[in-house]
Amino acid sequence: MLLGFAATPSAAVQKDLTDKGEALVRENCSRCHAIGKEGDSPHPPAPPFRTLSSKYPVEDLAESLAEGIVSGHPDMPIFVFSPHDVEAIIEYLNSIQEQPAPPAGEPNQPAQ
Repeated sequence: MLLGFAATPSAAVQKDLTDKGEALVRENCSRCHAIGKEGDSPHPPAPPFRTLSSKYPVEDLAESLAEGIVSGHPDMPIFVFSPHDVEAIIEYLNSIQEQPAPPAGEPNQPAQ
């Protein structure tokens, strides 16, 4: 009997969702934003996506992505994504966020 082979492991589903999010931001956003863990944005005023969590929780973008993200920049087009695409984009954005460095002079503390 082959039990368990019909179920998709959650790690694989998570990777698929993250990969889809990366493809979506590459297709729609990379013309202006740095979309990876390094590099500069091609359009200097456009923030690198890896720094978004330093300004606000990435999850807060979900509503804007679903209803039409509008920025204060007149040259940024309005994008509207499906709920599944929004979930994928948020997963990808969370996967690339920079982690703050520990304060100077303080040793790294192991997680407890």
